[in-house]
Amino acid sequence: MFLRAFLLLMSCVFLAACGDAWNSPYPASERGQNMMYTAFTDRPKHLDPVQSYSEDEAAFLYQIYEPPLQYHYLKRPYVLVPGSAEAMPTVRRYGANGKELPADAPSAQAVRSVYEIRIRAGILYQPHPAFAQRADGRPRYLDLPPGELDDVRVLGDFPETGTRELEARDFVYQIKRLAHPRLHSPIFELMAEYIPGLKTLQARLADEAGRNPGEWIDLDAFELPGVELVDRHTYRIALKGAYPQFLYWLSMPFFAPVPREADRFFGQPGMAERNLVLDWWPIGTGPFMLAENNPNARMVLVRNPNYRGDTFPCEGEAGDAAAGLLEDCGKPMPFLDKVVFSREREGIPYWNKFLQGYYDASGVSSENFDQAVNMSSTGEVLLSDEMTEQGIELLTSVSPSVFYLGFNMLDPIVGGGDTQAGRERARKLRQGISIALDMEEFVSIFLNGRGVPAMHPIPPGIFGARDGEAGINPVVYEWRDGKAVRRSKDVARRLLTEAGYPNGRDAKTGEPLVIHLDTTPGGLGDKARSDWLAKQFRELGVQFVVRPTDYNRFQDKIREGNAQFFFFGWNADYPDPENMLFLLHGAQAKVKESGQNAANYVNPEYDRLFEQMKGMPDGVERQRIIDRMIAMLQYDAPWVFGFHPKAYSLQHGWVMNRKPGSMVRNTLKYQRIDLERRQALRKEWNKPVVWPLAVVVLLLVAIIAPAVVHYRRRERATGVGSV
Repeated sequence: MFLRAFLLLMSCVFLAACGDAWNSPYPASERGQNMMYTAFTDRPKHLDPVQSYSEDEAAFLYQIYEPPLQYHYLKRPYVLVPGSAEAMPTVRRYGANGKELPADAPSAQAVRSVYEIRIRAGILYQPHPAFAQRADGRPRYLDLPPGELDDVRVLGDFPETGTRELEARDFVYQIKRLAHPRLHSPIFELMAEYIPGLKTLQARLADEAGRNPGEWIDLDAFELPGVELVDRHTYRIALKGAYPQFLYWLSMPFFAPVPREADRFFGQPGMAERNLVLDWWPIGTGPFMLAENNPNARMVLVRNPNYRGDTFPCEGEAGDAAAGLLEDCGKPMPFLDKVVFSREREGIPYWNKFLQGYYDASGVSSENFDQAVNMSSTGEVLLSDEMTEQGIELLTSVSPSVFYLGFNMLDPIVGGGDTQAGRERARKLRQGISIALDMEEFVSIFLNGRGVPAMHPIPPGIFGARDGEAGINPVVYEWRDGKAVRRSKDVARRLLTEAGYPNGRDAKTGEPLVIHLDTTPGGLGDKARSDWLAKQFRELGVQFVVRPTDYNRFQDKIREGNAQFFFFGWNADYPDPENMLFLLHGAQAKVKESGQNAANYVNPEYDRLFEQMKGMPDGVERQRIIDRMIAMLQYDAPWVFGFHPKAYSLQHGWVMNRKPGSMVRNTLKYQRIDLERRQALRKEWNKPVVWPLAVVVLLLVAIIAPAVVHYRRRERATGVGSV
């Protein structure tokens, strides 16, 4: 009997070893399903498209909402194509006399631009209780009686749903929501500059909200001057002046449709207390819909059964075909049925689950960088042998961002004051510092090589940035042997001497030159980075002092012009040079205009060219003007042009159709999973190690068996004695 039990136990152990992995973090019911598994670290704050403006939220919103336009998934530089729109908007510009301007007229002549957008017919919203109807056609879940919400905790608790066709009025409704005084849209002020009617509407809505606090406001009862509903599938937006970059905004959820029915549904009493709000449960026409929202643990997107089903692109850029990115050409999307996002607060568990195959893709953090990649002697980034053996692939791209060290041009030392001679001295000082601060070394030490030294504000991949020798900063670099080489410290010292600071001392007073870096403790103020900067300045004989302060005080210093030298960054909202070069436009000066020009740089010629360039289409003439503007910035050196960060991403070999590109955010509909390969490799990588259990069982047998034998002998002896 004991032997049979032992054999049965051992059989169970070894049979288990032949089964699926014991350590899977997912329910057995999900095994083999057409699902993607990924992770998020920071919980999304807003899922309302009128409020959301962060990358953490974009991972969800861009899969649910369909704005009029989207970026082509494969083409670089980025190209806008229709999304929910039937075609690209038609744009008409009008002059001061009210007549339409010819297409080649300068943008400065336009006093009004009209965008006409026609959306695709037949698009349906996702199933949603806001569209559910009674037999008589009235909304099922409107004017709910007391108690009907008692058992409702999530959107899925409403048993009935419905849908309807997308209409132009839904886009108009969303634009009105930009002015809603309770929603505080982050782009309201910017858009109000171009759609003046928004401020008029906001004033009327604020008055309505004040008279009826807490009550739902029906936006259909209010007109928005400048936005016109033409017919069921067409609407127009009139902008003040010319703003060609407006097309990029039409690819963002701010201009995605929101149906009045959903706004009314969520605006009922008792909904907000249960988190039944648009900010928690978005509603769209996109390829996915939010089925589970637990931002502290797990969020789940599922396929929208009503999605219109666009097809995978059949053209891209050079190399896409060889990379296998055109193999799904013409196939209907999305390919996935479900995407599971699990929250990982710590990097190590995230990384380990990726290596076990339980996450399909992962970023590369500083903690796992050395395990994931190797740096060659030439600075090339290669996958480590361990990653290659697992079939893991590395994707890299330069982010449309720039980080820089800015000089406050209002500061008497680095800005030069009011005299021409003083400004000339300060310019040479800034140039010398720009050469001395070795950004290649900084990127290598502090970013593990994950960055590209910046030559000017425009990141690679955005129109206006040039490659090769034409793209270098000639003040800081020279072109040697086919590459950019930073000028020597001797050149930097010579420039400081010409600026009146030989060996880092004022030639007139003998006082040491002191450069103050104003920063927050988490920026360049941490010890390792500040020590590195101090070393760079010491090589020039210059004293370097860090003035760390809390974030609010730092912002006050920048706003009031009391900082001397500071570290800043900017992420492009859209891939146009205007969105980078405006950071040094005089009309954006921080102190005088409260704009984004934190360096307070003012150059009348640069400002004139900026106004000319910003409304031009991409082309030879626009590039020529950008080249002149960049040359001015490189010569004046209001920034130490720092670096453009590089995004590193890892994916398992079973993930198909992923292409890096920070501007393209509606990526999940394009991606596909080789389910059989994933299942096989997960099983191989997570085989249960059962021999320790077998050893424990044998030890238990060795301990228990003598006692069992002794007990049975005694029982038999007792039985014999009693007979």
